[in-house]
Amino acid sequence: MFIQTESTPNPATLKFLPGREVMGEGRVADFASREAAERSPLARALFETPEVSRVFFGADFIAVTQTGGDWKTLKPAILGAIMEHFTRGLPLIGAEAEETDSQAADSGDSEIVAQIKDLIETRVRPAVAQDGGDIIFRGFDEASGIVFLHMRGACAGCPSSTMTLKNGIENMLRHYVPEVSAVEAV
Repeated sequence: MFIQTESTPNPATLKFLPGREVMGEGRVADFASREAAERSPLARALFETPEVSRVFFGADFIAVTQTGGDWKTLKPAILGAIMEHFTRGLPLIGAEAEETDSQAADSGDSEIVAQIKDLIETRVRPAVAQDGGDIIFRGFDEASGIVFLHMRGACAGCPSSTMTLKNGIENMLRHYVPEVSAVEAV
């Protein structure tokens, strides 16, 4: 098994590409702590490395965030844990714990919310996934025009996440949906 790595805009996060499906399309899992990782054998194994502070599973990647360690020393341990997990054929996470975060509009959404969700699902999430993260729609305040989004994976705590929200996502949403006045992280 050959696992590639890619840097992300967040210098504390490295993206690991095992060359196979991790969660699959439309499914993600975010482990912000060792306790949250209890539901995943792979996340638990990755948190055994003391400097690991967050693990995020995307469609075909694993983003690992560290707390001040050196990637030269951390990377071999993380690669080993990922390789061992997949070669042993262990489950990624418990079936009852899988997360589906499709932003697909449902029948109860207003036309504006449906349009915002569609733009996030088709334009924003794929771009953010390229950087090892994910973004989730959390709401739209029609009175103020503010869209609330939750950033995960490499995007959570990334120094450039504010610029991504304001210069990228906010400008794009305001262009396509005039009712949007701002985007805020929650």
